[in-house]
Amino acid sequence: MRDRLKSVSGKKTLITGAASGIGRATAIAAARAGAELVLTDIAAEGLADTVEAIGRDGGKVLASRALDISDYEAVREFAEEIHAQHGSLDVVMNVAGVSAWGTVENLEHRHWRRMIDVNLMGPIHIIETFVPPMVRAGRGGALVNVSSAAGLLAFPWHAAYSASKFGLRGVSEVLRFDLERHGITVHLVVPGAVDTHLVETVEIAGVDRDDPRIQRYTKRFQKHAASPEKVAQQILRGIERNRFLIHTSLEVRFGYWWARKFAWPYEFVMRRANDVFNSFLR
Repeated sequence: MRDRLKSVSGKKTLITGAASGIGRATAIAAARAGAELVLTDIAAEGLADTVEAIGRDGGKVLASRALDISDYEAVREFAEEIHAQHGSLDVVMNVAGVSAWGTVENLEHRHWRRMIDVNLMGPIHIIETFVPPMVRAGRGGALVNVSSAAGLLAFPWHAAYSASKFGLRGVSEVLRFDLERHGITVHLVVPGAVDTHLVETVEIAGVDRDDPRIQRYTKRFQKHAASPEKVAQQILRGIERNRFLIHTSLEVRFGYWWARKFAWPYEFVMRRANDVFNSFLR
């Protein structure tokens, strides 16, 4: 067994979703820790801002490209260029993601399709193009997949979102053991409330975002949410300590334990939560 990777310092590190939120914060934190970065995001302007910020701080960005990770051909071409110029990577972080909520009668096909295309197939595209070269290189490394508390627990109105995040959790659990023989550790990040732009932009099918009740819940969410910078530090610490599940809040850690240990109370609470959420539809 190869020595496992204990730090991103000096390691060629890919981070998706680097234009904003957790992706940007992780890119900046990794650069400060000495990583040599390869960055992507669909938002070209935000990505350029991240690259500039890292450069001002003395960090190193080997390459960056604005692309849609749900586009397999775009990811494949980018991977080929990176490998031709820089060789195989050491750390791959799937951070990019989108969100949409709603009850099954309000969700449209486009919601389901986008959740799966971006949140599940996007990371799969990254994995299938960047991880096999890591295996062949024989240096070990780390794979980080950002799922969600909605990949652990059955939150109301999260069917489409959870379909993608539970799927990414399943991929990660299998690869955790599959890649162990190659010295590649796998880490599943399960954030709870995080104060990113998704809080303001998440589409809630069938609900008016200007509804004062929705606004109150949004403000309450932001009040208790962790900062992207805090989550970034927890991700890097999780790699260092070889944690498979990387929690970002005590509430999620407790909720996941509680759901597994006390099934009936968990089911009762989730039914009541659905009643509360569905009151917004009336």
